[in-house]
Amino acid sequence: MLKKLPIGNNNNDSQTRIHSTHELGQLVSAHRKSLRLNQLDIAGMANTGNRFIVDLEAGKSTIQLQKVLDVLELLGLEIIVRPKSIGMHT
Repeated sequence: MLKKLPIGNNNNDSQTRIHSTHELGQLVSAHRKSLRLNQLDIAGMANTGNRFIVDLEAGKSTIQLQKVLDVLELLGLEIIVRPKSIGMHT
């Protein structure tokens, strides 16, 4: 069972487009650090090994999606999937 972090709802509508596992890893790492948590903290709260958190933040492309979603939830992040905007060239 995941433990919720006391980060509250800041109603921050900032969004980041993610195009690779490397970018996702960088985002997770930066957000974790902004919460002043280390990788072992997250691993313990997410009931996963530290190696998984290291691999996630390093952008390893073969990590388990459900575990990624669990860590994002724990950190107060979410993934939203929607059609790309017309004319977007990224």
